[in-house]
Amino acid sequence: MKTRALLSMPALALCVFLHACGGGGGGGGSTSTGSSAAPSQQASAPDAASAAAPAIAASSPSANTTVAQSTTPNVQTIRVSSTPTNTRNMLQTSVTICVPGTNTCQTIDNIQVDTGSHGLRVLASALDSSIALPLLAGSSQSAIVAECAVFGSGYTWGAVRTADVRLASQVARSTSVQLIADIAAGNAAQDCSQSGLPMLSASSLRGNGILGVGPFTADCGAGCAASAMPRWYYDCVSSNCVSSKVSVAQQVTNPVANFATDNNGVLIELPDVPDSGASAVTGTMTFGIGSQSNNLLGSATVLKSNSLSGYVTTDFGGSQYGSSFIDSGSNGVFFPSTTLAKCGVWYCPSTPQTIAATIRSSSGAQSAVSFTIAQSTALFGTGHFAFDNLAGTASGYFDWGLPFFYGRRVFTALDGRPTPAGPGPYYAF
Repeated sequence: MKTRALLSMPALALCVFLHACGGGGGGGGSTSTGSSAAPSQQASAPDAASAAAPAIAASSPSANTTVAQSTTPNVQTIRVSSTPTNTRNMLQTSVTICVPGTNTCQTIDNIQVDTGSHGLRVLASALDSSIALPLLAGSSQSAIVAECAVFGSGYTWGAVRTADVRLASQVARSTSVQLIADIAAGNAAQDCSQSGLPMLSASSLRGNGILGVGPFTADCGAGCAASAMPRWYYDCVSSNCVSSKVSVAQQVTNPVANFATDNNGVLIELPDVPDSGASAVTGTMTFGIGSQSNNLLGSATVLKSNSLSGYVTTDFGGSQYGSSFIDSGSNGVFFPSTTLAKCGVWYCPSTPQTIAATIRSSSGAQSAVSFTIAQSTALFGTGHFAFDNLAGTASGYFDWGLPFFYGRRVFTALDGRPTPAGPGPYYAF
């Protein structure tokens, strides 16, 4: 999931920072699964490097280390369990959406947690009619703003609306969100509808929405503020939609960035799982880095990521993959291999294989990582839904998907926000 926009990349994967590879779960470039396991689920990634210039330039890791302290409860429950589409490694949570400035709210379950994209996207069909969220006005008279979000597994289309987003005891007030398949936006613009699978229903999205908590504040950034980018934002009048500019402040926004406190990143913690997987796993998403005693970096290795794309580099098999990212929205680890046996898009070695790789940043920091790849068909045959040894194919990039998160404390720091290790964007684990 990028040049910087929706950074997510789900299981199948590709898109990688291409446009918005996020989507509904971590999918990747292909929508074929090769098994009953259902496609990887989302992969969000922006589209072109030019479209994703960050709104705020990242500063030196040694600067801006003073973090405002908070006493607000900042822990959100997250889980991996069975889904109606039988998608494995789908990390989900519940999100409360309110009409801005009111207590007219609804809690929506089955929202994917995606460190590879930015912003909240919810199916219009999941909202009660009483939750009348204000539309974002367009640049011309009577126009509203709609968005096309392109993920590795397809695209979402819908109007941009404003909501108060509640997570744990935090509130992101008056935050732009995408309401997927919102009738107000009509049918998808032609260039958007040519972007793969339309993820406009719970079955195709594999849930009710996506919560993008990646390393940037807005999903497109300065590129979309400066010019009308294709397959991004549109002015729509009576379902006639044309590409348009949208200011960074009005773009679909990572809700964490709009919290009053604990707003510089997230920490995801999931327990280890057995080699044969687990039927369900419960973990936590803690908001903030260094802002409370429960989100301290401790001995974690900090890997500064590219300020435009969010990428780090992975050294593996004698090659370097500069398009690498850590993405909870991808349901497997995806990377190139010429030696591992394949079953469709998944690797399926006859016996488990241990792979060694090194993740590093341009600052010189690095961390050696080893992981095991099991036979995908055997894993799917267990009927379990949480696996730390599920991997699939990719071309030219390295996607550290949800299996990487099991048994680790994984931080994603927001671009430009002070943390004890300097400003983001970075990953730490």
